[in-house]
Amino acid sequence: MSTSLRLEMITPATIDAALGLRVHPHQERNVAPVSRSLAEAYAFGEAAWPRLIFDGDELVGFLMAFLDLPWNEEKDPSDRRSGLWRLNIAATGQGRGYGRFAVEAVRDELRRRGERQLYVTWEPGADGPGAFYERLGFRTTGESSGGQVVGVLDV
Repeated sequence: MSTSLRLEMITPATIDAALGLRVHPHQERNVAPVSRSLAEAYAFGEAAWPRLIFDGDELVGFLMAFLDLPWNEEKDPSDRRSGLWRLNIAATGQGRGYGRFAVEAVRDELRRRGERQLYVTWEPGADGPGAFYERLGFRTTGESSGGQVVGVLDV
């Protein structure tokens, strides 16, 4: 993994590059495009934490965390969670440690904010990202959210 990895906020100077980011074609069904994530970030305001992932000057990915969102208000209004909402790694950046960097960056941000757990959801199935998250230490909770598997990692 490169030592020049960093997160940056999306700015007018980087928005076009962010919108042009494409995952590998076989992953497109597993993750929403950056444009949808940015619309959700706008709608959710301070609860969304979108960031671009750079390796030097090269844009290699996008992540968005969710911060202190109600998980299932009807079932338990006090259940609020934070975690990784979206992770898009450029098709050309697969297998280089960028996804691991992204998860660790979100973990560090949540730890800084006093959170104890990092949640993530993923599409089930052999071609989904479940094995990736499990290699990073996520364990399934037995819950589902919108048909996706829910995983949690202690931070």
